[in-house]
Amino acid sequence: MTTLKTRYRLIRRGNRSDAFYCVDTKTGKRTSLATSNEDEANQIVQARNQAERQPMINLQIARAYLMASDPGIATRTWQIVMDEVTRTKRGNTQTRWSTATKDNAFDSIRNQPVLGTTAEQFLRVLANGKVSTNVYLRRLHNAALDLNWLPCPVMPKRQWPRVHYKPKRAITGDEHRRIVEREHNPEWKAFYQLCWHLGGSQSDMAALRAEDVNWEAGTLSFMRKKTSTPVIISLGHEVQLLLRTLPRSGVLFPRLSQLKEMHRAKLFSKRCTTLEITGISLHSYRYAWAERATAAGYPERFAQIALGHNSKAVHRAYAKNAQVTLPPLEEYEAQRAKAAVPQTNFALANSIPKEPTIELHVSRRAKKCRKRSERPPPRMS
Repeated sequence: MTTLKTRYRLIRRGNRSDAFYCVDTKTGKRTSLATSNEDEANQIVQARNQAERQPMINLQIARAYLMASDPGIATRTWQIVMDEVTRTKRGNTQTRWSTATKDNAFDSIRNQPVLGTTAEQFLRVLANGKVSTNVYLRRLHNAALDLNWLPCPVMPKRQWPRVHYKPKRAITGDEHRRIVEREHNPEWKAFYQLCWHLGGSQSDMAALRAEDVNWEAGTLSFMRKKTSTPVIISLGHEVQLLLRTLPRSGVLFPRLSQLKEMHRAKLFSKRCTTLEITGISLHSYRYAWAERATAAGYPERFAQIALGHNSKAVHRAYAKNAQVTLPPLEEYEAQRAKAAVPQTNFALANSIPKEPTIELHVSRRAKKCRKRSERPPPRMS
């Protein structure tokens, strides 16, 4: 009768705190078991040998162990993960999650148990989906890991396909002028102009109230819906004239404030289509404001506060396409040199007489020579 030779065996190194090691008989490599208990060491080595002999039932054994601590791990599907994550969100974020999880690309794993998911299934979902599919599948995967519903990642982070967003650009001054000229609705026209001057998001601009305007101080203050950060902006002359045409109490844009973001975006897209303008959205007004501020030399920290950006990296991403004309270096060098050298009054310097110093030096020498001449001659012996 032949017996299977075990691949792993147990050894003990007495010179290293009586630690037990596992030796791979195929490679000769020793690995520490991080224990000095012989029973624990034997169980670890037996588990490795058993995994080597029975690779087909390893997953079933792992499920049996995991079910002891989490009974629902064998039946929990990705649809349950989607529902739980969506339930933790609030407001518009919950709406976006509810819409994203209805993506048809998720149908292949929707009823798939989380524990039995393979990397091939994830790659199939990503191949059938869009950019948003990649983004939300990553978030679902991370949520399952954080909740300990996945013992290990389904796919390593480095193997996820890179997210490629569509290029985003700012609306130009000419495009804004054409949109405003074509728009006949005074409420929409004022809305576009206010977005151009303030660079706010469409949700923040549509929710502005007349009470947010401080006419005495000449400022406009509101709370950003996305980050709940306060924004206080000084009003220019054009913005003040524009605000005086809007309601004096209540919401500044009564009809637009009742529309959802997607409906405002669709109406703006239709307006751009009639003018044959492509590649922009209502969010492009924020890019335009950031680029205009950069080109004009507006302090970055002021622009960051005005746009409600908590991160400098995010703000610079908005303003990265700004066209800035750099002044020549010679002008800065000349200005620095001019500021470093003090102004000298050459007329006053030339009027200072220097003769007294010379005369004083000559008079001292003359006195010394006179004393020598007055000494009596040496006596002759």
